[in-house]
Amino acid sequence: MIPFDDSRLTAMGLLAEAFSGLAAKTHAALASVGLSEIDFETLIRLARSPGRRLRMSDLAAQTNLSTSGVTRVVDRLEREGLVVRQACLSDRRASYAAITEAGVDRLGAVLPQHLEDIETWFTGLLSPEQLSAFLDALRIIRDAVRPCATAGVEPLVPSE
Repeated sequence: MIPFDDSRLTAMGLLAEAFSGLAAKTHAALASVGLSEIDFETLIRLARSPGRRLRMSDLAAQTNLSTSGVTRVVDRLEREGLVVRQACLSDRRASYAAITEAGVDRLGAVLPQHLEDIETWFTGLLSPEQLSAFLDALRIIRDAVRPCATAGVEPLVPSE
């Protein structure tokens, strides 16, 4: 007998439905400032990284894009003045993508609405305890399926 009612299928289906629903709810805010989902992901990862930049290879790993895919995204964002490439002084073969002030400004234009959308359709629906447990669970899954998702980011050092 085929287990169509298997809870693993339910978990995967619910995750896919929740993600696609959230993406639909947040799309309008991003589009209103001329950003696609991958543009936003690229810019926010750069903005949240040390020195507001990442090696291109680390950016590709974090965004789950191929090296040619991340090159195309960075090329487009660079043409818009939102990102610049910087040479790596220690490795001539490597380069960094760095967010510009214009990129920071573009994120600043969308973040208030994006955060409101996240609060309305995601985090605000959960109690603080539920959200904490959910984030812990997501990190476990993310670390197993995308171990490079934090490539190039220095681990946080607890304050003394």
